[in-house]
Amino acid sequence: MSQTRQLKTAFTTGLLILSTFVACISANNQVSSEAGNSQWVDPFIGTGGDGHTFPGAVVPFGMVQLSPDTQALNRGIDPQAEIYKHCAGYHYDDSTIVGFSHTHFSGTGHSDLGDLLIMPMVGKAMLDPGTDNAPETGYRSRFKHQKESAEPGYYSVYLDDYDIQVELTATERAGLHRYTFNKGKQAHVIMDLTSAIYNFENKVIWSDVRVIDNQTLLAYRSTNGWAKHRQMYFAIKFSRPFDDIELINLDNKRYRCNGCLTKKSKPSTIVNSAVKTTAGKALKVMAHFNNPTAEPLLVKVGISAVSRKNALENLNEEIKNWDFNFTRQQAKSKWDKQLAVLDVDSTPSKKRQIYTALYHALQAPSIYQDVNGQYRGVDGEVHHAQNFENHTLFSLWDTYRALHPLLTITSPDRVPDMINSMLAHYQQSYDGILPVWSFHGHETWTMIGYHAVSVIADAYLKGIKNFNAELAFQAMLDSANSPIYDAIPEYKKFGYVPMDKLSESVSITLEYAYDDFSIAQMAQAMGKKEIAKNFYSRAMSYNNLFDHDVGFMRGKDSVGNWDKQFDPEEAKLMGPFTEGNSFQYTFYVPHDVAGLIKLIGGDTKFVERLDTLFSKNLSHEKIKEHEDIAGLIGQYAHGNEPSHHISYLYNYAGQPWRTQERVRQIMDTLSSDKPDGLAGNDDVGQMSAWYLFSSMGFYPVAPGDLTYVIGAPQVNRMSLNLAENKIFTINAINISEKNKYIKSVFLNGEKLQRSYIKHSEIIDGGELTFYMSSTPNKEWGQPIQQRPPSLSSTQNAAR
Repeated sequence: MSQTRQLKTAFTTGLLILSTFVACISANNQVSSEAGNSQWVDPFIGTGGDGHTFPGAVVPFGMVQLSPDTQALNRGIDPQAEIYKHCAGYHYDDSTIVGFSHTHFSGTGHSDLGDLLIMPMVGKAMLDPGTDNAPETGYRSRFKHQKESAEPGYYSVYLDDYDIQVELTATERAGLHRYTFNKGKQAHVIMDLTSAIYNFENKVIWSDVRVIDNQTLLAYRSTNGWAKHRQMYFAIKFSRPFDDIELINLDNKRYRCNGCLTKKSKPSTIVNSAVKTTAGKALKVMAHFNNPTAEPLLVKVGISAVSRKNALENLNEEIKNWDFNFTRQQAKSKWDKQLAVLDVDSTPSKKRQIYTALYHALQAPSIYQDVNGQYRGVDGEVHHAQNFENHTLFSLWDTYRALHPLLTITSPDRVPDMINSMLAHYQQSYDGILPVWSFHGHETWTMIGYHAVSVIADAYLKGIKNFNAELAFQAMLDSANSPIYDAIPEYKKFGYVPMDKLSESVSITLEYAYDDFSIAQMAQAMGKKEIAKNFYSRAMSYNNLFDHDVGFMRGKDSVGNWDKQFDPEEAKLMGPFTEGNSFQYTFYVPHDVAGLIKLIGGDTKFVERLDTLFSKNLSHEKIKEHEDIAGLIGQYAHGNEPSHHISYLYNYAGQPWRTQERVRQIMDTLSSDKPDGLAGNDDVGQMSAWYLFSSMGFYPVAPGDLTYVIGAPQVNRMSLNLAENKIFTINAINISEKNKYIKSVFLNGEKLQRSYIKHSEIIDGGELTFYMSSTPNKEWGQPIQQRPPSLSSTQNAAR
């Protein structure tokens, strides 16, 4: 609300204005007198090491992620290493900022986006970005972390070379910049349409810029990055008229507008005689402002994948005025509302880690739809979402494991939108399958498995049914039987993927088997008994790649010969395993751990194998071809998803106290509240979801079986504020550094003997109380009937 409007309404709404004034940002940049859970979030966690998160402004599931980019461009640096390091555009180790762009991935192992980089400057107007070790050669600036801050929905940094304070905030589809200039007779703002996070080469296919009036520009670009021919449109508005503007076509020549637009031009009104435009593959725009120290300069940017008109509509609808403080407060309020799903009693460090993990988990899949309901589909056409909000960024190989199960608890109202978005992808796809790893209307075909089926089945079985179940089930069948996808015909013929037909064959077979289990579970629930029987049979395919002679999962060719070069510790590119080795992937039978225990030789040998996994050192030479195998404890690699369920497998062998040890070991040694506090890529919230579940004291080893395997809680108390005003509270009595073992467990006052809980027991609300001890209770959870269920165990014999 503007100051003028406040004065006009002061006499009638004085108390409201006073409370609003107190809540809004004051000169010291405090946003609110009410400290919600966003106060515990530190967006810098994961920006160091290989966490690949960004610190910039974003709202829950927002389409815009407005954040600084610090990509290094120094000679002598391995470009590929730098690309990997800067997957999110920003890395905490860097000391210069190249600008602020509007779209970013959070925690991925691959890079793209970085749409529309904007950078303010004073002095000489620079066109090139410069290098990290010589920022003065371009528009880049040095900065210090001591003059940088971030909180949910807000980022601020002081640019040392220009004496400019930059502040950023965002809505779902628009970003808002505020630049406070402290020196200079003229300021410049560059809008670099050549910049991208994909790599250091220009990947722009085509772009254009239109100057609409002396405050407004419309722009477009299409890029060939990870996603091919990805389109994005921009609407850009300045809070005051620019005194001059340059449209720079690096493939042609520089054009100076030189007063072509007068201050009489009305904002957002196209005047034919005043419109200036340029198009090409290498465009930059430089806006110039006289007397910059007179007042802060604000820049609004709306984005759309559909059209310039939609970008402008998104901007005008979501940021109606120039009140930066109000927009920032709105962003904070949105985060406080989302983060209120948790109420945590623990140390400040633990609370920072937990709430930051939830913050990262609630960023994606993100909205990919304009305010008018339009979005660009995977077929490249413009569609209108009917009765759902379209979402994008499905990193399914990572996120089906824990992130999507977490969202069924924390954000069940948004899950149907995500599933309907996947179904729209299926209907629009020329291949007729569900998404694999998709973003911004593009399928990248990255990673393995058809894990959308797990997300859909898990949600359906949990009672989330605001989607067409019959259509969803048909999409699941089509994906699981598609002849064009990763050797499915061979998998169905041989019962495994032959290594001479496809690389990563062992991992693909094992992940297909789990996916088939989730299809069988949904078929069973829908009364499709014959289909369920078929897919339960397919789910047992893991047996076909277990070599009893060596005791490991091992590659096999189409003739039936075992891999002669087998090394259980080796992780090779284009080898039998996906970003892992046989030590790790042998344990990937989440739906039938009891069956795996039998293969390995019983409880004792299974526990010995688990212990070996955690104790046997893994040589760097064995994994050097994979840059993202990280967070090692022996052969266990917490920085990569195939290991995430393994610490919970002791429960299936009747030794849950060993799980309690391992979970504490992982959390104490591989996570912190520092910038390098993630053991590896956050992978669009999967790492964070693992941390959240493990802090609660349980984990979804096999999404779709409706159970969570109990580990051990890591905080004094945590309450889940669920739908329908229900609350599920986890208490850890006497928990301490030494008291890491469960002495006994009570669910709603009744002693719980089994080492797992059911989804319904959480969603119905109640209280789970752990009594902790410094010595393990080796009897609890030991009997077979108290262990978590498995497909081939006695609990499921009725099938």
